[in-house]
Amino acid sequence: MNVEVTVVDPEVAVVAVQGDLDADTGTYLHHQLANQLVHGRRHLVLDLRAVPFMDSSGLGIIIRAINDTKRVDGSVRLAALSPALRRLLDLTGISVTTPVHADPEEALAAIQRTPAHAAAEPEGGASAGADRAATGPGPGSA
Repeated sequence: MNVEVTVVDPEVAVVAVQGDLDADTGTYLHHQLANQLVHGRRHLVLDLRAVPFMDSSGLGIIIRAINDTKRVDGSVRLAALSPALRRLLDLTGISVTTPVHADPEEALAAIQRTPAHAAAEPEGGASAGADRAATGPGPGSA
């Protein structure tokens, strides 16, 4: 699994996940998401376009991230789901309670429209100071 984090602004990060999200790799993703919260990024966009498989451990990581961001008045938005992942999230009800977007750009636009975030946005807009940090390969990487 690879995880790449793009910090959009001090409160928002896009987390691109590549590879299977399962019992072997879920803890690695959880640590990456928790690290973003520790650094004040309370709105997370999970770009799942390159996740071909997710089991119950992966679902648990997403649910935990949703709960953790809610505790700090933040949010998780899911983006670029494959049809198989969309079906899994529909069957489990996660897609009913968590916004799902066609792509990360759509998710970021939705975050920018939220009144609480718009009031806290730094001068220069959300793209000012965007920073990309590749966290590198995690467990299960080929």
